[in-house]
Amino acid sequence: MPSHIVNIADVEPQPVPLAFAPTGTAAERYGPRVARISAQLGAQKLGYNITVLPPGKRGYPFHNHRVNEEMFFVLEGEGEVRIGEERHPIRVGDIIACPPGGPESAHQIANTGDKDLRYLSISTREYPEVCEYPDSGKFGVMAEYPPAADGTPQFFRVVGRQGESVDYWEGE
Repeated sequence: MPSHIVNIADVEPQPVPLAFAPTGTAAERYGPRVARISAQLGAQKLGYNITVLPPGKRGYPFHNHRVNEEMFFVLEGEGEVRIGEERHPIRVGDIIACPPGGPESAHQIANTGDKDLRYLSISTREYPEVCEYPDSGKFGVMAEYPPAADGTPQFFRVVGRQGESVDYWEGE
């Protein structure tokens, strides 16, 4: 039975799962460690996690959500948030709203300080979700399903580029 209270001092951020871990040169720029706490809280419609970024690292690629809304609350450290075409310094106590929308709502958090940047992330959990990545011209379609009988997380994820998909009738 999940508890409805979790103290952030009691959660230990972990590297992201291998399926989502940065590879190649991206591993040099990205390095989030995440403590996923939604299940511990019994959350159903909101996702909660604590994200930790080492100095010089970004959390995730510059992206926007067409369906879900995110909010970030800076707990420790300092950095920068890029929203649309603007960049803003962030520090302890800042609250950042990222509503769904197009490229003007795209966002990315980076640690520009000399110690870990730690923030609370809260987001709606509506699926399917469509994300766009304006810097690389990619899109992602994602869905999360209830865990399998053995507790293994289940999800669907397709990442591509506009115009590079197969025809709907191909192979039918």
